[in-house]
Amino acid sequence: MTLIDLTAPAVRDNRLDVLPVAVIGAGPIGLAAAANLTERGIPFVVYEAGDAVADSIAQWAHIRLFSPWKHLVDPASRRLLEDAGWQHPANDGLPTGGELIGSYLHPLAALPQLAEHIHTGVEIVAVSRAGMDRTRTAGRAQTPFLLRLRDDDGTVTEVTARAVIDSSGTYRSPNSLASSGLDPLGLPEVADLVSHALPDVLGHDRIQFAGRHTVVVGAGHSAANTLLNLAQLADTEAGTTISWVIRNASAVRVTSSADDELAARASIGRRVDQLVADGRIEVVDRFEIIRLHRDDDRIALTGSRAGTVTTLTGDTVVNATGFRPDLDMLREIRLDLDEIVEAPRRLAPLIDPNIHNCGTVAPHGVTELRQPEPDFYLAGMKSYGRAPTFFLATGYEQVRSIVAHLDGDHAAASAVALTLPATGVGSSDQSSEASCCGTATEASWS
Repeated sequence: MTLIDLTAPAVRDNRLDVLPVAVIGAGPIGLAAAANLTERGIPFVVYEAGDAVADSIAQWAHIRLFSPWKHLVDPASRRLLEDAGWQHPANDGLPTGGELIGSYLHPLAALPQLAEHIHTGVEIVAVSRAGMDRTRTAGRAQTPFLLRLRDDDGTVTEVTARAVIDSSGTYRSPNSLASSGLDPLGLPEVADLVSHALPDVLGHDRIQFAGRHTVVVGAGHSAANTLLNLAQLADTEAGTTISWVIRNASAVRVTSSADDELAARASIGRRVDQLVADGRIEVVDRFEIIRLHRDDDRIALTGSRAGTVTTLTGDTVVNATGFRPDLDMLREIRLDLDEIVEAPRRLAPLIDPNIHNCGTVAPHGVTELRQPEPDFYLAGMKSYGRAPTFFLATGYEQVRSIVAHLDGDHAAASAVALTLPATGVGSSDQSSEASCCGTATEASWS
Protein backbone atom coordinates (compact mmCIF):
# COMPACT_ATOMS: atom_id res chain seq x y z
CA MET A 1 0.00 0.00 0.00
CA THR A 2 1.31 3.45 -0.94
CA LEU A 3 1.07 6.13 1.75
CA ILE A 4 0.46 9.76 0.79
CA ASP A 5 2.32 12.43 2.71
CA LEU A 6 -0.37 15.04 3.37
CA THR A 7 2.20 17.43 4.86
CA ALA A 8 4.18 17.74 1.61
CA PRO A 9 3.94 21.05 -0.26
CA ALA A 10 1.03 21.14 -2.70
CA VAL A 11 1.89 20.85 -6.36
CA ARG A 12 0.05 23.33 -8.56
CA ASP A 13 -2.42 21.71 -10.91
CA ASN A 14 -1.42 23.10 -14.31
CA ARG A 15 -5.03 22.81 -15.44
CA LEU A 16 -5.61 26.11 -13.63
CA ASP A 17 -3.40 27.95 -16.09
CA VAL A 18 -5.68 27.27 -19.04
CA LEU A 19 -9.07 27.37 -17.33
CA PRO A 20 -11.38 30.41 -17.49
CA VAL A 21 -12.76 32.49 -14.65
CA ALA A 22 -16.43 31.57 -14.18
CA VAL A 23 -18.76 34.54 -13.64
CA ILE A 24 -22.22 33.66 -12.32
CA GLY A 25 -24.90 36.11 -13.42
CA ALA A 26 -25.06 38.42 -16.45
CA GLY A 27 -26.51 41.46 -14.75
CA PRO A 28 -24.66 44.79 -14.50
CA ILE A 29 -22.05 43.44 -12.07
CA GLY A 30 -21.44 40.17 -13.92
CA LEU A 31 -21.02 42.04 -17.20
CA ALA A 32 -18.70 44.55 -15.49
CA ALA A 33 -16.59 41.62 -14.30
CA ALA A 34 -16.49 40.35 -17.88
CA ALA A 35 -15.39 43.79 -19.13
CA ASN A 36 -12.57 43.95 -16.60
CA LEU A 37 -11.48 40.41 -17.44
CA THR A 38 -11.52 41.34 -21.14
CA GLU A 39 -9.30 44.37 -20.58
CA ARG A 40 -6.77 42.25 -18.72
CA GLY A 41 -6.84 39.40 -21.23
CA ILE A 42 -8.05 36.81 -18.73
CA PRO A 43 -10.23 34.01 -20.21
CA PHE A 44 -13.74 33.90 -18.75
CA VAL A 45 -17.21 32.46 -19.16
CA VAL A 46 -20.43 34.10 -17.93
CA TYR A 47 -23.40 31.93 -16.97
CA GLU A 48 -26.88 33.50 -16.78
CA ALA A 49 -29.90 31.56 -15.55
CA GLY A 50 -32.34 33.81 -17.42
CA ASP A 51 -33.08 33.65 -21.11
CA ALA A 52 -31.22 36.92 -21.71
CA VAL A 53 -28.69 39.14 -19.95
CA ALA A 54 -30.06 41.32 -17.15
CA ASP A 55 -33.00 38.97 -16.70
CA SER A 56 -33.79 40.23 -13.19
CA ILE A 57 -33.87 43.86 -14.31
CA ALA A 58 -36.21 42.86 -17.13
CA GLN A 59 -38.71 41.83 -14.47
CA TRP A 60 -39.00 45.48 -13.40
CA ALA A 61 -38.19 47.16 -16.70
CA HIS A 62 -41.12 49.55 -16.14
CA ILE A 63 -39.55 51.11 -13.02
CA ARG A 64 -37.60 54.36 -13.30
CA LEU A 65 -34.34 54.45 -11.39
CA PHE A 66 -33.57 57.28 -9.03
CA SER A 67 -29.83 56.95 -9.71
CA PRO A 68 -28.74 58.93 -12.81
CA TRP A 69 -26.66 57.54 -15.65
CA LYS A 70 -23.42 58.96 -14.23
CA HIS A 71 -23.67 56.37 -11.41
CA LEU A 72 -24.86 53.44 -13.53
CA VAL A 73 -22.08 52.68 -16.05
CA ASP A 74 -19.02 50.63 -15.15
CA PRO A 75 -15.75 52.35 -16.20
CA ALA A 76 -14.22 49.30 -17.91
CA SER A 77 -17.49 48.60 -19.72
CA ARG A 78 -17.64 52.22 -20.84
CA ARG A 79 -14.15 52.05 -22.32
CA LEU A 80 -14.99 48.94 -24.33
CA LEU A 81 -18.28 50.41 -25.53
CA GLU A 82 -16.82 53.76 -26.52
CA ASP A 83 -14.07 52.02 -28.47
CA ALA A 84 -16.94 50.49 -30.48
CA GLY A 85 -18.59 53.86 -31.07
CA TRP A 86 -21.10 53.84 -28.21
CA GLN A 87 -22.14 57.17 -26.70
CA HIS A 88 -22.77 57.54 -22.98
CA PRO A 89 -26.30 58.79 -22.21
CA ALA A 90 -26.70 62.21 -20.60
CA ASN A 91 -25.17 62.03 -17.13
CA ASP A 92 -28.20 63.32 -15.24
CA GLY A 93 -30.82 61.25 -17.08
CA LEU A 94 -32.87 58.78 -15.05
CA PRO A 95 -33.46 55.61 -17.11
CA THR A 96 -36.07 52.96 -16.53
CA GLY A 97 -34.88 49.42 -16.00
CA GLY A 98 -35.76 48.73 -19.63
CA GLU A 99 -33.73 51.72 -20.83
CA LEU A 100 -30.77 50.58 -18.73
CA ILE A 101 -30.91 47.25 -20.53
CA GLY A 102 -31.52 48.61 -24.03
CA SER A 103 -29.11 51.54 -23.93
CA TYR A 104 -26.28 49.98 -21.94
CA LEU A 105 -26.41 46.31 -20.96
CA HIS A 106 -27.52 44.83 -24.28
CA PRO A 107 -24.91 46.78 -26.28
CA LEU A 108 -22.26 45.75 -23.75
CA ALA A 109 -23.18 42.07 -23.91
CA ALA A 110 -23.25 42.24 -27.72
CA LEU A 111 -19.62 43.35 -27.98
CA PRO A 112 -17.62 40.59 -29.72
CA GLN A 113 -15.18 40.44 -26.83
CA LEU A 114 -18.03 39.48 -24.47
CA ALA A 115 -20.79 37.92 -26.57
CA GLU A 116 -19.10 34.60 -27.36
CA HIS A 117 -18.37 34.02 -23.67
CA ILE A 118 -21.91 34.62 -22.33
CA HIS A 119 -24.20 31.62 -21.94
CA THR A 120 -27.86 32.35 -21.13
CA GLY A 121 -30.48 29.88 -20.01
CA VAL A 122 -27.86 28.14 -17.87
CA GLU A 123 -28.45 27.86 -14.13
CA ILE A 124 -25.60 27.12 -11.74
CA VAL A 125 -27.03 24.57 -9.32
CA ALA A 126 -23.84 23.84 -7.35
CA VAL A 127 -20.21 24.91 -6.99
CA SER A 128 -17.45 22.77 -5.52
CA ARG A 129 -13.84 21.73 -6.17
CA ALA A 130 -13.09 18.97 -8.65
CA GLY A 131 -12.92 15.75 -6.64
CA MET A 132 -13.14 17.57 -3.30
CA ASP A 133 -15.96 18.33 -0.91
CA ARG A 134 -15.59 21.17 1.59
CA THR A 135 -13.91 18.96 4.21
CA ARG A 136 -10.76 18.23 2.16
CA THR A 137 -7.87 20.65 2.54
CA ALA A 138 -4.69 19.23 1.02
CA GLY A 139 -4.07 20.79 -2.40
CA ARG A 140 -7.39 22.63 -2.34
CA ALA A 141 -6.12 25.97 -3.67
CA GLN A 142 -4.45 24.21 -6.59
CA THR A 143 -7.57 22.27 -7.60
CA PRO A 144 -10.01 23.61 -10.22
CA PHE A 145 -13.50 24.68 -9.26
CA LEU A 146 -16.31 22.43 -10.43
CA LEU A 147 -19.59 24.05 -11.50
CA ARG A 148 -22.69 21.97 -12.08
CA LEU A 149 -24.95 23.53 -14.75
CA ARG A 150 -28.56 22.94 -15.71
CA ASP A 151 -29.75 24.07 -19.15
CA ASP A 152 -33.27 25.20 -20.03
CA ASP A 153 -34.07 21.70 -21.28
CA GLY A 154 -33.03 20.18 -17.94
CA THR A 155 -29.71 18.77 -19.11
CA VAL A 156 -27.14 18.76 -16.29
CA THR A 157 -23.42 19.04 -17.09
CA GLU A 158 -20.24 20.06 -15.27
CA VAL A 159 -17.44 22.47 -16.13
CA THR A 160 -14.25 23.58 -14.39
CA ALA A 161 -12.82 27.02 -13.70
CA ARG A 162 -9.72 28.60 -12.17
CA ALA A 163 -11.74 31.11 -10.13
CA VAL A 164 -15.40 31.97 -9.51
CA ILE A 165 -17.09 35.37 -9.19
CA ASP A 166 -20.65 34.86 -7.98
CA SER A 167 -22.62 37.96 -8.99
CA SER A 168 -25.95 36.18 -9.28
CA GLY A 169 -27.75 38.76 -7.17
CA THR A 170 -30.68 38.23 -4.82
CA TYR A 171 -33.79 39.08 -6.86
CA ARG A 172 -34.81 35.44 -7.17
CA SER A 173 -34.70 35.03 -3.35
CA PRO A 174 -37.18 37.40 -1.71
CA ASN A 175 -37.38 37.74 2.05
CA SER A 176 -40.31 36.16 3.82
CA LEU A 177 -43.56 38.00 4.54
CA ALA A 178 -43.34 36.78 8.12
CA SER A 179 -41.29 38.68 10.68
CA SER A 180 -39.72 35.41 11.81
CA GLY A 181 -37.85 35.11 8.52
CA LEU A 182 -39.72 31.88 7.80
CA ASP A 183 -42.51 31.61 5.26
CA PRO A 184 -45.78 32.39 7.04
CA LEU A 185 -48.04 29.48 7.81
CA GLY A 186 -50.53 28.86 5.02
CA LEU A 187 -48.48 30.44 2.23
CA PRO A 188 -48.77 27.52 -0.22
CA GLU A 189 -52.57 27.71 -0.32
CA VAL A 190 -52.57 31.43 -1.20
CA ALA A 191 -49.33 31.69 -3.22
CA ASP A 192 -51.30 32.65 -6.35
CA LEU A 193 -52.48 35.81 -4.55
CA VAL A 194 -48.97 36.92 -3.53
CA SER A 195 -46.93 39.01 -5.98
CA HIS A 196 -43.17 39.45 -6.14
CA ALA A 197 -41.82 42.95 -5.49
CA LEU A 198 -42.21 45.64 -8.17
CA PRO A 199 -45.16 44.33 -10.19
CA ASP A 200 -46.06 46.26 -13.34
CA VAL A 201 -49.15 47.79 -11.77
CA LEU A 202 -49.86 50.23 -14.60
CA GLY A 203 -49.02 47.86 -17.45
CA HIS A 204 -48.69 44.11 -17.82
CA ASP A 205 -50.07 43.30 -14.33
CA ARG A 206 -52.81 45.94 -14.31
CA ILE A 207 -55.72 43.50 -14.26
CA GLN A 208 -54.40 41.95 -11.05
CA PHE A 209 -54.74 45.26 -9.18
CA ALA A 210 -57.39 47.40 -10.91
CA GLY A 211 -60.52 47.81 -8.81
CA ARG A 212 -59.11 45.62 -6.06
CA HIS A 213 -57.69 45.99 -2.56
CA THR A 214 -53.92 45.49 -2.55
CA VAL A 215 -51.88 44.95 0.60
CA VAL A 216 -48.25 46.04 0.15
CA VAL A 217 -45.87 44.57 2.74
CA GLY A 218 -42.47 46.19 3.29
CA ALA A 219 -40.94 49.44 4.48
CA GLY A 220 -38.44 50.36 1.77
CA HIS A 221 -38.34 51.97 -1.65
CA SER A 222 -39.57 48.84 -3.42
CA ALA A 223 -42.77 49.11 -1.41
CA ALA A 224 -42.96 52.88 -1.88
CA ASN A 225 -42.64 52.67 -5.64
CA THR A 226 -45.49 50.15 -5.81
CA LEU A 227 -47.62 52.32 -3.54
CA LEU A 228 -47.14 55.30 -5.86
CA ASN A 229 -48.13 53.26 -8.91
CA LEU A 230 -51.18 51.86 -7.13
CA ALA A 231 -52.27 55.38 -6.20
CA GLN A 232 -51.95 56.40 -9.85
CA LEU A 233 -54.00 53.36 -10.85
CA ALA A 234 -56.69 54.33 -8.34
CA ASP A 235 -57.08 57.68 -10.14
CA THR A 236 -58.58 55.89 -13.14
CA GLU A 237 -59.83 52.57 -11.77
CA ALA A 238 -62.72 52.85 -9.32
CA GLY A 239 -62.56 50.55 -6.31
CA THR A 240 -58.76 50.38 -6.20
CA THR A 241 -57.73 50.59 -2.56
CA ILE A 242 -54.36 50.29 -0.85
CA SER A 243 -53.11 49.11 2.54
CA TRP A 244 -49.46 49.40 3.53
CA VAL A 245 -48.24 46.91 6.13
CA ILE A 246 -44.99 47.58 8.01
CA ARG A 247 -43.63 45.74 11.01
CA ASN A 248 -42.31 48.82 12.77
CA ALA A 249 -43.79 52.12 13.86
CA SER A 250 -42.64 53.97 10.74
CA ALA A 251 -40.91 53.42 7.39
CA VAL A 252 -37.91 55.63 8.05
CA ARG A 253 -35.87 54.43 5.06
CA VAL A 254 -38.42 55.79 2.63
CA THR A 255 -37.95 59.27 4.08
CA SER A 256 -35.06 61.37 2.72
CA SER A 257 -33.94 64.75 3.94
CA ALA A 258 -33.24 67.87 1.91
CA ASP A 259 -29.52 67.02 1.64
CA ASP A 260 -30.18 63.88 -0.42
CA GLU A 261 -28.15 64.30 -3.63
CA LEU A 262 -30.57 62.06 -5.52
CA ALA A 263 -33.63 64.26 -5.93
CA ALA A 264 -35.74 61.48 -7.42
CA ARG A 265 -35.11 59.31 -4.37
CA ALA A 266 -35.99 62.11 -1.97
CA SER A 267 -39.27 62.77 -3.79
CA ILE A 268 -40.47 59.18 -3.33
CA GLY A 269 -40.80 59.54 0.42
CA ARG A 270 -42.49 62.94 0.19
CA ARG A 271 -45.06 61.67 -2.30
CA VAL A 272 -45.89 58.60 -0.24
CA ASP A 273 -46.18 60.69 2.93
CA GLN A 274 -48.65 62.97 1.17
CA LEU A 275 -50.77 60.05 -0.03
CA VAL A 276 -50.89 58.71 3.51
CA ALA A 277 -51.83 62.15 4.87
CA ASP A 278 -54.60 62.42 2.26
CA GLY A 279 -56.04 59.10 3.35
CA ARG A 280 -55.38 57.40 0.01
CA ILE A 281 -53.06 54.82 1.59
CA GLU A 282 -54.02 53.06 4.81
CA VAL A 283 -50.95 52.40 6.96
CA VAL A 284 -51.05 49.31 9.17
CA ASP A 285 -47.96 49.67 11.34
CA ARG A 286 -46.38 47.36 13.92
CA PHE A 287 -48.02 44.40 12.19
CA GLU A 288 -46.11 41.11 12.29
CA ILE A 289 -47.57 38.50 9.94
CA ILE A 290 -47.99 34.99 11.36
CA ARG A 291 -50.40 33.18 9.06
CA LEU A 292 -52.06 33.52 5.66
CA HIS A 293 -55.27 31.86 4.57
CA ARG A 294 -57.80 32.02 1.78
CA ASP A 295 -61.07 33.82 2.45
CA ASP A 296 -63.22 32.83 -0.54
CA ASP A 297 -61.22 34.37 -3.40
CA ARG A 298 -59.36 36.81 -1.13
CA ILE A 299 -56.29 36.56 1.12
CA ALA A 300 -56.37 37.08 4.88
CA LEU A 301 -53.24 38.05 6.83
CA THR A 302 -53.34 37.19 10.50
CA GLY A 303 -50.70 38.72 12.70
CA SER A 304 -49.77 40.43 15.91
CA ARG A 305 -50.26 44.18 16.13
CA ALA A 306 -49.07 45.85 19.32
CA GLY A 307 -49.55 42.54 21.13
CA THR A 308 -53.06 41.89 19.82
CA VAL A 309 -53.87 39.23 17.23
CA THR A 310 -55.71 40.78 14.29
CA THR A 311 -56.55 39.96 10.69
CA LEU A 312 -56.32 42.10 7.54
CA THR A 313 -58.02 40.93 4.35
CA GLY A 314 -57.24 42.00 0.79
CA ASP A 315 -57.53 40.79 -2.78
CA THR A 316 -53.79 40.50 -3.39
CA VAL A 317 -50.50 40.97 -1.53
CA VAL A 318 -47.24 42.45 -2.81
CA ASN A 319 -44.16 41.09 -1.04
CA ALA A 320 -41.76 44.05 -0.95
CA THR A 321 -39.83 42.93 2.12
CA GLY A 322 -36.44 42.83 0.41
CA PHE A 323 -34.16 40.01 -0.66
CA ARG A 324 -31.62 37.53 0.65
CA PRO A 325 -28.77 35.58 -1.01
CA ASP A 326 -29.31 32.04 -2.27
CA LEU A 327 -26.49 30.12 -0.59
CA ASP A 328 -27.75 26.58 -1.26
CA MET A 329 -25.63 26.19 -4.39
CA LEU A 330 -22.52 27.06 -2.37
CA ARG A 331 -22.87 24.32 0.22
CA GLU A 332 -19.49 22.76 -0.73
CA ILE A 333 -17.68 26.11 -0.78
CA ARG A 334 -15.91 27.36 2.32
CA LEU A 335 -17.53 30.68 3.21
CA ASP A 336 -16.96 33.05 6.09
CA LEU A 337 -20.15 35.09 6.35
CA ASP A 338 -21.38 37.48 9.00
CA GLU A 339 -24.00 35.78 11.12
CA ILE A 340 -26.37 38.76 10.94
CA VAL A 341 -26.45 40.06 7.35
CA GLU A 342 -24.89 37.02 5.60
CA ALA A 343 -22.26 39.17 3.91
CA PRO A 344 -18.50 38.40 3.82
CA ARG A 345 -17.32 38.89 7.38
CA ARG A 346 -14.82 41.68 6.63
CA LEU A 347 -17.41 43.54 4.56
CA ALA A 348 -20.32 43.27 6.99
CA PRO A 349 -19.30 46.12 9.36
CA LEU A 350 -19.00 48.47 6.37
CA ILE A 351 -22.54 47.83 5.13
CA ASP A 352 -24.52 47.00 8.29
CA PRO A 353 -27.87 48.72 7.64
CA ASN A 354 -28.26 49.35 11.36
CA ILE A 355 -25.33 51.77 11.00
CA HIS A 356 -24.90 52.67 7.31
CA ASN A 357 -27.07 53.98 4.52
CA CYS A 358 -26.27 53.90 0.80
CA GLY A 359 -24.07 56.98 0.85
CA THR A 360 -21.93 56.03 3.85
CA VAL A 361 -20.57 52.69 2.64
CA ALA A 362 -16.77 52.80 2.43
CA PRO A 363 -14.84 51.72 -0.69
CA HIS A 364 -13.96 48.06 -0.56
CA GLY A 365 -12.59 45.34 -2.79
CA VAL A 366 -10.82 42.01 -2.79
CA THR A 367 -9.49 42.38 0.76
CA GLU A 368 -12.97 42.64 2.25
CA LEU A 369 -14.46 40.07 -0.14
CA ARG A 370 -11.81 37.37 0.30
CA GLN A 371 -13.16 33.99 1.45
CA PRO A 372 -11.51 30.94 3.05
CA GLU A 373 -12.08 29.35 -0.36
CA PRO A 374 -9.17 30.72 -2.46
CA ASP A 375 -10.25 32.57 -5.62
CA PHE A 376 -13.96 32.39 -4.84
CA TYR A 377 -15.75 35.73 -4.50
CA LEU A 378 -19.25 36.99 -3.84
CA ALA A 379 -19.76 40.29 -5.68
CA GLY A 380 -22.55 42.75 -6.31
CA MET A 381 -25.78 42.58 -4.40
CA LYS A 382 -25.14 38.99 -3.35
CA SER A 383 -22.05 40.15 -1.47
CA TYR A 384 -24.28 42.43 0.62
CA GLY A 385 -26.27 39.47 1.95
CA ARG A 386 -29.44 40.90 3.46
CA ALA A 387 -28.20 44.48 3.64
CA PRO A 388 -30.10 46.85 1.29
CA THR A 389 -27.43 49.54 1.09
CA PHE A 390 -26.11 48.63 -2.36
CA PHE A 391 -25.21 50.92 -5.28
CA LEU A 392 -24.13 49.62 -8.69
CA ALA A 393 -21.00 51.76 -8.47
CA THR A 394 -20.02 49.78 -5.37
CA GLY A 395 -20.27 46.50 -7.26
CA TYR A 396 -18.26 47.88 -10.18
CA GLU A 397 -15.39 48.74 -7.84
CA GLN A 398 -15.63 45.30 -6.24
CA VAL A 399 -15.14 43.41 -9.50
CA ARG A 400 -12.42 45.80 -10.70
CA SER A 401 -10.46 44.98 -7.55
CA ILE A 402 -11.14 41.23 -7.77
CA VAL A 403 -10.04 41.00 -11.38
CA ALA A 404 -6.87 43.01 -10.69
CA HIS A 405 -6.04 40.52 -7.94
CA LEU A 406 -6.66 37.55 -10.23
CA ASP A 407 -4.26 39.19 -12.69
CA GLY A 408 -1.57 39.46 -10.03
CA ASP A 409 -1.83 43.27 -9.93
CA HIS A 410 -2.04 43.54 -6.19
CA ALA A 411 -1.35 47.28 -6.09
CA ALA A 412 -4.39 47.98 -8.26
CA ALA A 413 -6.46 45.45 -6.35
CA SER A 414 -5.84 47.19 -3.05
CA ALA A 415 -6.23 50.76 -4.37
CA VAL A 416 -10.00 50.98 -3.97
CA ALA A 417 -11.82 54.27 -4.41
CA LEU A 418 -15.49 55.15 -4.60
CA THR A 419 -17.56 58.32 -4.60
CA LEU A 420 -21.23 57.83 -3.76
CA PRO A 421 -23.98 60.46 -3.67
CA ALA A 422 -24.89 61.65 -0.20
CA THR A 423 -28.23 60.47 1.12
CA GLY A 424 -30.66 61.77 3.66
CA VAL A 425 -31.93 58.26 4.31
CA GLY A 426 -31.63 57.41 7.97
CA SER A 427 -30.22 54.31 9.63
CA SER A 428 -32.16 52.38 12.23
CA ASP A 429 -33.26 48.95 13.30
CA GLN A 430 -36.15 49.16 10.83
CA SER A 431 -33.76 48.29 8.02
CA SER A 432 -34.55 44.60 7.80
CA GLU A 433 -37.36 45.19 5.33
CA ALA A 434 -35.94 48.28 3.67
CA SER A 435 -34.17 49.02 0.43
CA CYS A 436 -32.60 52.42 0.10
CA CYS A 437 -30.75 52.46 -3.17
CA GLY A 438 -31.47 52.56 -6.83
CA THR A 439 -34.91 52.43 -8.48
CA ALA A 440 -37.28 51.39 -6.12
CA THR A 441 -34.02 49.72 -5.38
CA GLU A 442 -30.60 49.11 -6.80
CA ALA A 443 -30.61 46.42 -4.15
CA SER A 444 -32.59 44.17 -6.42
CA TRP A 445 -29.90 44.08 -9.07
CA SER A 446 -27.47 41.29 -9.84
